Amino acid sequence: MAKVGDTVRFLNSIGGGRIIRIKDNIAYVEEEDGFETPVLLRECVVVTAAGQDTPRPQASTRNTPPLPSKDTTPQQAASSSTDMEIVETKGGDRLNIVLAYEPRDIKRLSDTSFDVYLVNDSNYYLYFTYLTRSDTSSGWTARYSGIVEPNIQILIDEVHTSDLPGLDKAAVQYVAFKQDKEFGLKQPASVEWRIDTTKFAKLHCFHSNPYFDCEVIAYDIVRDDVPARQNTIDPKAITEGIRQKKSDIRQGQRKQVSKKASRPGVIEVDLHIDELVDSTRGLSNADMLNLQVDKFREVMDANLKSHGTKIIFIHGKGEGVLRQALMKELNHRYKGHEVQDASFREYGYGATQVTIR
Repeated sequence: MAKVGDTVRFLNSIGGGRIIRIKDNIAYVEEEDGFETPVLLRECVVVTAAGQDTPRPQASTRNTPPLPSKDTTPQQAASSSTDMEIVETKGGDRLNIVLAYEPRDIKRLSDTSFDVYLVNDSNYYLYFTYLTRSDTSSGWTARYSGIVEPNIQILIDEVHTSDLPGLDKAAVQYVAFKQDKEFGLKQPASVEWRIDTTKFAKLHCFHSNPYFDCEVIAYDIVRDDVPARQNTIDPKAITEGIRQKKSDIRQGQRKQVSKKASRPGVIEVDLHIDELVDSTRGLSNADMLNLQVDKFREVMDANLKSHGTKIIFIHGKGEGVLRQALMKELNHRYKGHEVQDASFREYGYGATQVTIR
């Protein structure tokens, strides 16, 4: 077992350094660049024990993550080497990132531990951090940080049932890139979500997932390049967009997007972004999607007691991202209402009809 002062390398990710402290089975490792990286203690492989002299490896002249130590076994070196050719998959240039909690023993949920995995289903490397916090704490705790290779899943944390009361929220921050080749730029993002820890004790809350052999509790971090919930990355740009919206409202310039259709009991809502704001300056694709979903929720909440009312949400065909977001809302937040495609003759393929029940 590694201890303070040992020089270690990471078992399931690239990097290593000297352990400067250990807390709750988490080793805090000081790497060559001076940064402190939290890693599961059991993921640390001792290279040199504390007190033994070892030459400090020279810094790499390449702008890539450090290679594993020479003591790495051939199999581990093959899986971790940055010189290994990465085989890209079809469709892998769209980011898909999942974080999942897998029980060690699903038949003993009351006292088992849960392994936390990050799935990188893309052709990009990810430099990421995984953080958690409780509602009573004043800040976040970094549980893991490192680089994950393309098209792979890695174990990043272990949670016991006694840890669950402190896991009210979780977040993943990431930067996507490719090595030694040109690539399409992906916006860095910070995705935050609330964890319902009561689900960890309920067998029916664990579901099958294409990335796992066992049933898990999984959270989509990114699906087809769209972050599930993206925190503000450019505060100035977002503030400018909000200021412009407020100015438009004060001046009466905002367009009316919810209107009664020609038929009684029918409401048409155009969710095209240019119908919601007069300017998209400073707004990313994720910001625009959030505005469209917020408008959808606003209209649904305002009509939940209007039983029998039909609402036509015009979202356009496009790549289907907005429609998928609306269906997710209807399947979870607004369950029980009748949902169908709106009249093709009137709206084409780009509208969904919801009847309030």
